[in-house]
Amino acid sequence: MTVKASVSISDQQDAFARRLVEEGRYSSVSAVVQQGLELLREQTERKEAELAALRALVDERRKGAFLTMEESHAQIEALIARKKAEYGV
Repeated sequence: MTVKASVSISDQQDAFARRLVEEGRYSSVSAVVQQGLELLREQTERKEAELAALRALVDERRKGAFLTMEESHAQIEALIARKKAEYGV
């Protein structure tokens, strides 16, 4: 389904869109605008998915045990020591 809509774009945007059409990259200025909206939709969905994943990670971490800074540093140092031992460093 296609919906006709009237939009205003700047002279610079219009010149850019028309250049893309003239170069044969798009069939019309409408196609350029449609592609731009599709890219914006994809970007928005990707950001929303990333934010949801981050929120889920934060929620998961909140349910876990809390480590003091000293405990965290000790765990990191132990991990580094194990890795160095594995690589013979």
